[in-house]
Amino acid sequence: MLRGFYTAASGMISQQRQQEALSNNITNAQTPGYKADQPALRAFPEMLMHQMGTNHVPTSRGLDFPVQNPIGPMNTGVYVHENIPDYGQGDIRETGVPTDMALINGELPDETGGLFFTVQNEDGEERYTRNGNFTVDGNGFLVTTQGYYVLDDSGEPIETDGMEFNVTENGVLQTAGGDIPIGIAYTDNVNEFAKEGDGLFNGEAGAVPAEATFTIQQGSLERSNVDAAQSMTQMMESYRMFETNQRVLRAYDESLGKAVSEIARLG
Repeated sequence: MLRGFYTAASGMISQQRQQEALSNNITNAQTPGYKADQPALRAFPEMLMHQMGTNHVPTSRGLDFPVQNPIGPMNTGVYVHENIPDYGQGDIRETGVPTDMALINGELPDETGGLFFTVQNEDGEERYTRNGNFTVDGNGFLVTTQGYYVLDDSGEPIETDGMEFNVTENGVLQTAGGDIPIGIAYTDNVNEFAKEGDGLFNGEAGAVPAEATFTIQQGSLERSNVDAAQSMTQMMESYRMFETNQRVLRAYDESLGKAVSEIARLG
């Protein structure tokens, strides 16, 4: 019976964590470039149950040999293995703001490949983002809304000297001082990236291969790829599963309490 407690409790914890992931998705449904998390549930390793017994051998000594008869596998519950981001591209929304940029994927050589803007975090390390909601800081540098420098193809912060600039479709920022290629990074496997918050991803990425194509659309943003209606439906399903496990746990508790009280009365 105690195994039933653990199984039902693990189901409740898993559904709670799934609710947290889905709630975070809905919260970021309007965040540009946000990639929805998909919780991956896995079962704990199954245990093969055996019936323990003995076989009596009718000899002069009366020998007994232990035997194990297989009963079958028993599942011990589920857990959230990881939250897997969905890197599918979101819809493109026109904003008319010259510092906004949407990175639109074209043909990519790998099914799991992805393109990202290159930025510099507060520790001076390169990170990657799909959020093109940029602005110009007081020193004339192109930055994210969190203040991270947007980098060029040489890994240097981009200095625009104001809001008057143009961005070509192939990612060249044109200013009065010259042309600056925007740093676009490519990875052949986006599933190896890890989220760090503020729309940043950490992982191994390099230069865009010649066979990969993309377009940068100035004055537009890539919207979050969260499907709010689907996420709400999944939240309701997760809540119902939580309630089901809760009822099972309550039933085990009542049965155990009844057994204890009756045994105590008989004693």
